[in-house]
Amino acid sequence: MELLKEISDVMARILTYGREDEESFSIYDPTVGSGSLLLTTASYMKNSHKRGMIKYFGQEKDATPYRLSRMNLMMHGVEYNDININHADTLESDWPDGVVDGKDTPRMFDAVMANPPYSAHWSNKDREDDPRWREYGVAPKTKGDYAFLLHCLYHLEDNGRMAIILPHGVLFRGAAEGRIRKSLIDKHQIEAVIGFPDKLFLNTSIPVCVLILRKNRIESDILFIDASKGFEKLKKQNQLRPEDVEKVVDTVINRKDIEKYSHVATLDEIKENDYNLNIPRYVDTFEEEEPIDVVALSAEIVALNSEIEKVEGEFLALLDELAITPDTKDIIEATKAVFR
Repeated sequence: MELLKEISDVMARILTYGREDEESFSIYDPTVGSGSLLLTTASYMKNSHKRGMIKYFGQEKDATPYRLSRMNLMMHGVEYNDININHADTLESDWPDGVVDGKDTPRMFDAVMANPPYSAHWSNKDREDDPRWREYGVAPKTKGDYAFLLHCLYHLEDNGRMAIILPHGVLFRGAAEGRIRKSLIDKHQIEAVIGFPDKLFLNTSIPVCVLILRKNRIESDILFIDASKGFEKLKKQNQLRPEDVEKVVDTVINRKDIEKYSHVATLDEIKENDYNLNIPRYVDTFEEEEPIDVVALSAEIVALNSEIEKVEGEFLALLDELAITPDTKDIIEATKAVFR
């Protein structure tokens, strides 16, 4: 599913924040699709137009988007030598230079971003020793969301940052996913959880969330943002406005605590919620309704009933004035019966 530009912008700006001037930067998308996330991320780097300054890495299992991504990057002026897109299944086969001569030597990247297929089925049998998942656990075979997330995290540089877009279920589902989530939280690797509105995509109405992670965070808190109410309603879908994008990015970068919008939760708070990261547990968006004036409402009902009786009387008087014919007699009598 092609990602909306507005969410791509949110992810890209967060991933490149503070590193826009760097002379060398590597970006990786393990479910690269058409390559749009790579291009959007690179667009926020000041040296993106210079040859060799940014290296583009991606992996795609389907042949058509694999070819499209390479073509798309070149059409946007990316030098051929800076493009390294691999045609393979990311979960089945790790990045090509993962294990070399029996030794695990994974390629690391400054920024990793992904929009993987949501809750995809995958072959998770005998994966416990795979270095990508060994420290956290293996995602269930009917939901590969955490398999993709852990793959991204595994290939992230120690000082890098990653962003992945996933369904909200990853925030609260239990069993294997709950254990993986707990491990990520205990390692302080989840930096922010951002919830977006539903109907942002033409081909699905489900709301999605973006998780921001870093490998070696010292802080243990997690920023929660409920951005589900900031959008413009179009005919068939919702769309984030520039001010919505700006508010999300500013809140993440400055880790703001904003009433009914965002909250920086301590590790103790998260433990009290049994490591459940469902956003409503941390951001209260409840709006109390204004109290109803019962006396005024009763007076309004009495006035309305009086007005209805008056109109009905006028209507019956008009019926009495109508000329009754064999064709209209039954209709007029039936109408009068309704109002009496």
